Amino acid sequence: MEITHKPHFIRPCTLVWLTLMSLTVTTYAIGEANLGGWAIMLTVLGTAVIKVQMVSSYFMGLRRTRRLWRGIVLGWLLLVAGLITIAYLSTIK
Repeated sequence: MEITHKPHFIRPCTLVWLTLMSLTVTTYAIGEANLGGWAIMLTVLGTAVIKVQMVSSYFMGLRRTRRLWRGIVLGWLLLVAGLITIAYLSTIK
């Protein structure tokens, strides 16, 4: 019996998970460094939007659904992110 070795590769869901973890560590480091300002807020919010999109596409399976459902989730995400941005920027004087 001959043993054949399959090539080593990383599955896409593993790459997504690793990306999510690195983005989480990045936002945690920003929080621990007590950084602030609108640019930092937009960076953290943008990171959160990317993470939500990755979770919904890969782990909720929306990348294989109709465009309508992906559009609904993306629209909701952009609405929430936009409202958070408006609320934050309206408090800056």
